Amino acid sequence: MTPVLRTERLLLDPYTPADEEGFVALFQDVRVSRWMGDGPGTEAEDRALFGRVFTKVYAQNLFDVWAVRRDGRLVGHAEIKRTDEAGGHEIVYALAPEAWGSGLGTELAEAIVAYGFDTLGLAEVHATVAEPNTASLVLLERIGFAHVRDVREDDGSTTRVLTRRGVPAA
Repeated sequence: MTPVLRTERLLLDPYTPADEEGFVALFQDVRVSRWMGDGPGTEAEDRALFGRVFTKVYAQNLFDVWAVRRDGRLVGHAEIKRTDEAGGHEIVYALAPEAWGSGLGTELAEAIVAYGFDTLGLAEVHATVAEPNTASLVLLERIGFAHVRDVREDDGSTTRVLTRRGVPAA
């Protein structure tokens, strides 16, 4: 069961059916979705994805997925999941453009990483980022992620794999 996480300014909690319109709006914003998965999808695809959060991810307890809220409003999406591409657990996060530039991305990424280390007991956490997404690359490097390798995608683009190692328990 996906737990509730809190930061100084954000609440990360499981999605509810009432979040569908906000989820679709976030994923339909090409400034956000261009960096997520395979890029922008149709509204129908994003609605189906939202449905799968409940019918698959939550129902089968596959991995943790959060709605990211600030002052009660849905402003982002976050998850941590096992992935073969990174060879371990990967963090995924996105914020609506109105939440950019105020340090919320750093706050969000740090919260997911801390959850991975402290709650899931991971030794390392990964992130995969499209090479042109310099804002995410800078953010992740600033919070301790190191570039470990590049993946050449079928379309010729490059995805950077970054890793942050945890501090071993004493």
